[in-house]
Amino acid sequence: MQRRAGLQAVLAAAGLLVWPQARAGRQLEEPLADSVRTALSAAIANTAPPVPVFADTEARLAYLRWLGAMSERLQKRVHAWPERRDLLQTVWYESRRAGLEPALVLGLIQVESNFRKFAVSSAGARGYMQVMPFWARLIGNGDAGSLFHMQTNLRFGCVILRHYLDRERGNLFMALGRYNGSRGKSPYPDAVLAARKQWDYRDVPPRGAVPGPQPPDASP
Repeated sequence: MQRRAGLQAVLAAAGLLVWPQARAGRQLEEPLADSVRTALSAAIANTAPPVPVFADTEARLAYLRWLGAMSERLQKRVHAWPERRDLLQTVWYESRRAGLEPALVLGLIQVESNFRKFAVSSAGARGYMQVMPFWARLIGNGDAGSLFHMQTNLRFGCVILRHYLDRERGNLFMALGRYNGSRGKSPYPDAVLAARKQWDYRDVPPRGAVPGPQPPDASP
């Protein structure tokens, strides 16, 4: 069993393993204006580590309560606590950095890869957020293998979804369709929005706690 798992990891890293539930393989390569390409490249190139920064103690405690709640929900899919913690911390950081809801990003990951780091679609889309390799060429360093790196994959995915939201003037339904390469069709956006509900979280401070400001936006 260990030998088989090791072989799967090697094949996945080489882009040769296809997971049946990977879904973003129809994502389309579109021409980008030079200004857009430059902006997206800059967003990807900023390699600040995903370390949350908080305005005060209550903001930090609010994040820890979110982390605990999400960890409990994710445990059946990602068993090891260190991996769960790192994934959730990175989702929280990268989603907020891109101006997205963490629940939306978690819902998209659930639909795209079911939280499998080495998921590969039949068209070659890679990792948690099923990023197509052409994005590494368009706005990255050209190394499609780096899309299996957790932070790189989540940063690309969040920046791409933010780009599609901007293209669609904030219309989430249409932006999700673009992400999947099925713009204007309902099955994929409906699936992501349904999955998002599983990750919704409303923080309720402990009794006696004084509500503080929300964690600051980590955008550069």
